[in-house]
Amino acid sequence: MKKDNVVQEKSYDFALLCIKLFQKLSGEKKEYILSKQILRSGTSIGANIEEAIGGQSTRDFCQNYQ
Repeated sequence: MKKDNVVQEKSYDFALLCIKLFQKLSGEKKEYILSKQILRSGTSIGANIEEAIGGQSTRDFCQNYQ
C-alpha cells in the first residue's frame, strides 16, 4: 500500500497555486512572458517528484546494492 507522501502533496498544492497565479497574471495584468515561466517552473516540480518516486522500485534498489 502506498504511504502518504508530504512532498508530493505540497508540490501538488503549490502547482495549483501557480496555475491560479498564471491565470490572474495573464488575464488581468496581461503579463504573458512572466506568467508562462511561473506556470512551467511551478508545475515542473511535481513532474520531477513523480519521476523520482516511480524511477526505481525498492526491489531494484536492493538488487543494485547486494
